[in-house]
Amino acid sequence: MIHQFKSEGYNIILDVNSGSVHVVDDLVYDLVKTVEAIYEGGVTDVDTMKAAVNVAGDMTATEEEVDEAVEEIMELAKAGKLFSKDVYEPYIDKFKEGKHYVKALCLHIAHDCNLACKYCFASEGEYHGDRGLMSLEVGKKAIDFLIRESGSHVNLEVDFFGGEPTLNFDVVKGIVEYGRSLEKEHNKKFRFTLTTNGILLNDEIQEFANKEMHNVVLSIDGRKEVNDRMRPGRGGQGSYDIIIPKFIKMAESRNQMNYYVRGTYTHYNMDFSEDVLHLADLGFEQISVEPVVAQPTDDYALKKEDLPYLKEQYDKLAHEMIIRRKNGKPFNFFHFMIDLSGGPCVYKRLSGCGSGCEYMAVTPWGDLYPCHQFVGNEKFLMGNVDTGVTRPEIAEKFSACNVYQKPACRDCFARFYCSGGCAANSYNFHGNILDAYEVGCELERKRVECAIMLKVAENFGEGFEDSVNTDENASSD
Repeated sequence: MIHQFKSEGYNIILDVNSGSVHVVDDLVYDLVKTVEAIYEGGVTDVDTMKAAVNVAGDMTATEEEVDEAVEEIMELAKAGKLFSKDVYEPYIDKFKEGKHYVKALCLHIAHDCNLACKYCFASEGEYHGDRGLMSLEVGKKAIDFLIRESGSHVNLEVDFFGGEPTLNFDVVKGIVEYGRSLEKEHNKKFRFTLTTNGILLNDEIQEFANKEMHNVVLSIDGRKEVNDRMRPGRGGQGSYDIIIPKFIKMAESRNQMNYYVRGTYTHYNMDFSEDVLHLADLGFEQISVEPVVAQPTDDYALKKEDLPYLKEQYDKLAHEMIIRRKNGKPFNFFHFMIDLSGGPCVYKRLSGCGSGCEYMAVTPWGDLYPCHQFVGNEKFLMGNVDTGVTRPEIAEKFSACNVYQKPACRDCFARFYCSGGCAANSYNFHGNILDAYEVGCELERKRVECAIMLKVAENFGEGFEDSVNTDENASSD
């Protein structure tokens, strides 16, 4: 299976199963689908292929030029870099066998928030339930649960989430201290992450975060008018002017590394590339602005008819990133970051984030859910940090969630990059975790194309007209 597209003057061909990327001339680009169809029909001899292509084609190129292009394509096919077979599907059941150890927790430090974001899936921090703060006792039990259920895994991740976790920051500090105290004894290393809206961010929190947090996620939607429309305070006041100086200070204090300013774009700011560039102009170098996930009845929801314009925005952003990189002002955009030379392990590429089996969310009361987006839905209550997982059938259902179980993924060229997409989005739109959120899928495919193009432009510059192979099979967990 191949996918081909044109971007920024490049003719790009992706061999989906091998992960090989090729930048080719116009003739090879025009011929490759014809060769693929004949190749899949069983023709592998070069001379036979040349004859078949010349019969099938209606081209202005000479027979000699066509023969040369076919030879190039067939050489790549012989090397396993074009028309390669899917070697993973026969072994997917082996990936599901055995115990899945928990490697990451999302701790809901506070089911409360000091903002009233209009698109908040957590219902202003309450998760459609009661407001509450996690106690240090529950936090410690969560750490104990993670250590106990992590098996031989050394590197463990804990995300302090909300609501707004800085409303309960003393408990955050206590949990970190407790986790650190157990690392040596249990041969574990914790990587902590803090997600914050920045309202309460101060020097003390910044200093602690810089010492203990592997990553910090700073929530802001972009331009002042965009941010303040969707991320107001409880009294309706804007948050932009409060958080911008704090976020700039935090990013600089971390040497522009190991953080993200993360925003959400909606139907109200479909020109989201301007928000990304606004954040870059403020000096942020690590940026993530993501599409809102909302029901069609929500006035800020993205709709299918918005897709052509949104795709243009991704193209516009990618183009501007090339220009800024050439001018010595680069920045990273999360959804354009793809490792073509390695990437995640095979299991991750097939099954995604590991929600419900390797990754779980913990409420302030210690309840366990597959991820933060399922919290509050009692159908997905898995257990508690006191009892552990008492409904293993939920974990089994999530462990079986992979690209081969989702019909929408089977013929999608991006399946090994998005790993089947978000289970919560699938459930919220279709009532099961084995479907796909169509709008999200369309945008993901566009982002993958932009990401590949940026890699091509970075590695080879203008005017490169040769084949590029990158092997994504060699990766580690």
